[in-house]
Amino acid sequence: MTSPLDLVIFDCDGVLVDSERLALRINVQLGTELGWVMSEREIVDRFLGRSQRSVHGQIAERLGKETADLWEDRYARRMNEAIDAELTEVDGVTEVLDSLGVPFCIASSGGHAKMRRTLGRTGLYERFAGRIFSATEVSRGKPAPDLFLHAAASMGAGPAGCAVVEDSQYGVRAARAAGMRSFGYAGGLTPAAWLQGPGTVVFQDMRELPALLLGSRPHGPGGPAGPQRKRM
Repeated sequence: MTSPLDLVIFDCDGVLVDSERLALRINVQLGTELGWVMSEREIVDRFLGRSQRSVHGQIAERLGKETADLWEDRYARRMNEAIDAELTEVDGVTEVLDSLGVPFCIASSGGHAKMRRTLGRTGLYERFAGRIFSATEVSRGKPAPDLFLHAAASMGAGPAGCAVVEDSQYGVRAARAAGMRSFGYAGGLTPAAWLQGPGTVVFQDMRELPALLLGSRPHGPGGPAGPQRKRM
């Protein structure tokens, strides 16, 4: 029997704020400038959902630490400019948060300063203040389960009672490793096939999420509690 749903854990970039498209554009530019030309799809595969530490490590291995540091500095400056000028929330997020009947929090590969900026720019920060967790707080980022387990423990929830909303292959893998239900949002950059796997519901429109979460809750004697998308 499915455990009660006690907590919804949201990733931030690409799930709450539509920042992944900005990051993709900037990383394509930096790769061309600094000597590692990659397609958009390759950048999605290598970088999407990974911690800053992991991305820096990949670049350093390929181009050396000095170039990785330069990439990181240019990325931070250009990303901040793009956030201030262009960033919006993911379509439907406010409606979803208004309709949730259980506690929710954020567990993101991004740092706290970045999330204060992105969530603040979109007006979402106050909804999550005090319930924001970063990969900088744990020793291993996604796809290791550490961040999600840390967030759940901090919120007083057991893994079996948590649902994770992610948009990266590393995020859904981390949720599975943590023993949590996962919901893969494929309305952004990530191909749906990359999110599919055991215990994961893949969906395209954020407005579908409340019904899908309801369908993941245990059923009473009267039957199913609501609609449920096919599990991949």
